[in-house]
Amino acid sequence: MIMELLTEQRNVTGPLVFGFLRLVGVSARRQKALAATISDYCRRHELTLAAVYMERCSSTSSAFVGLLDALLVTRPYGIVIPAPSHLGPRDIAADRRSRLAAAGAQILLVRGGQSTATSGSASAPAAGGAVS
Repeated sequence: MIMELLTEQRNVTGPLVFGFLRLVGVSARRQKALAATISDYCRRHELTLAAVYMERCSSTSSAFVGLLDALLVTRPYGIVIPAPSHLGPRDIAADRRSRLAAAGAQILLVRGGQSTATSGSASAPAAGGAVS
């Protein structure tokens, strides 16, 4: 009889996610800390982080458009953001949540928020949660 290794002892690929950061007026040190927060969250929850999209200018949304394109091509589990504010001001955030829901992506919050999902599913990693 061959004994199989425990999952914790194997290289197991978790669900694919993308990170998104809105970094308007944020220092380079803060940017690095926020990116590390997303990476750590993914590691702790066994998620595979494909890329982190960073929006540094409030007048353009090329990073968000790139994120949407990636979502449509790869069909990942969702996106990870540190807090709801990373989707932008209230009116912009509402539109972005709708667009992410249309793409079928969960929004996973590192901290804060409610435990609901954009695609209607109730499943989300334990810490943080998903936001609708």
